[in-house]
Amino acid sequence: MKAIYVVGTADTKGVELDYLATAIAAAGGHPIKVDIGTRQPTIAVDVSAREVAALHPEGADKVLSTDDRGTAVAGMAAAFARYITQRDDIGGVIGIGGGGGTSIVTAGMRELPIGLPKIMVSTLASGDVAQFVGVSDIVMVPSITDIAGLNRLSRTILHNATQAITAMAAHPAPEVETKPALGLTMFGVTTPCVTSIAQQLEDDYDCLIFHATGTGGQAMEKLVDSGMIAGVIDITTTEVCDLLFDGVLAATEDRIGAIARAGLPYVVSVGALDMVNFWAPETMPGKYKDRKIYRHNANVTLMRTTPEENAQLGHWIGNKLNQCTGPVRLLLPEKGVSSLDIEGGEFWDPAADKALFATLEDTVQQTDDRQIVRLPYHINQPEFAAAAVAAYRVISKH
Repeated sequence: MKAIYVVGTADTKGVELDYLATAIAAAGGHPIKVDIGTRQPTIAVDVSAREVAALHPEGADKVLSTDDRGTAVAGMAAAFARYITQRDDIGGVIGIGGGGGTSIVTAGMRELPIGLPKIMVSTLASGDVAQFVGVSDIVMVPSITDIAGLNRLSRTILHNATQAITAMAAHPAPEVETKPALGLTMFGVTTPCVTSIAQQLEDDYDCLIFHATGTGGQAMEKLVDSGMIAGVIDITTTEVCDLLFDGVLAATEDRIGAIARAGLPYVVSVGALDMVNFWAPETMPGKYKDRKIYRHNANVTLMRTTPEENAQLGHWIGNKLNQCTGPVRLLLPEKGVSSLDIEGGEFWDPAADKALFATLEDTVQQTDDRQIVRLPYHINQPEFAAAAVAAYRVISKH
């Protein structure tokens, strides 16, 4: 079995680090204790804080010689991320920490491949952990008590975490899939389309469907950047709406960027560009108080995009598509872009869709490899899904 890296601040969490390492060894694992503290350690470690800090772009002293805690934490986080990604013997990583330790350890964990076991025992794990997890598969375990010595609760939590990481490292998931991976994006309002596409392509591709909730698109593009995805059918680009118009499920400014850089075959559409996502209505910005909304449920509110906003969306997406170096097919469903944007539906607005389509056609620089295709269908009609499949087979030559 490969090594299990046990990471924490040995100046303040030494007893707990020793406990983790001992329990992992007793369970048959091979622990390596890594110190990410900035003061004298209280236990013997396998990798010193100075060894880690030496990988900071400006050297170890930049991390260890400052009296400012914020600067030290940020510096050690950058150094640890470089350190851990250079290891070739990692079977798993387990970290412990409060605010600073959690920030440092997860900075490195987020850079590791998806699927490699990562467990973070943290005092912050029961709150909003988005900043720590990002689009990775870090398992956050609440420490219950503060990580400030061993007691009947902390021993139980730490013991359970060691059993989990040791079992994960000892029994990695089998790599049996030989078909190329295909990334797809889906929302509830585009589910019939994307489900049909996946069913038509599943014999030839390992179809990875990502929920277009901001982190879904980021996760897909992280896999693209890592070379794990061979092509993308991006039916549901709704995350751009939230990015531009204050929604809660927003993409980053780099949406479509990884695809552009990788030059992958790319079929893209305008799924759910009719809506911006908010939580309960009272959480919406005041400037939107007179807008058309749809109560998806008690906690999720959808706001219809206007023709002016659709023009902005078309311009933003069109410019991104112009940066793509691989073959692109942009499919425009003339009878609606979501299950709400359909004749008689809550968000049916031909003028808004017209503004979106016209701006895309004005912005996208069409070539033999980069083409726009208008289709006389609703996005969830079977004919649209079939057209998307056909377009992907043409540009992927498969």
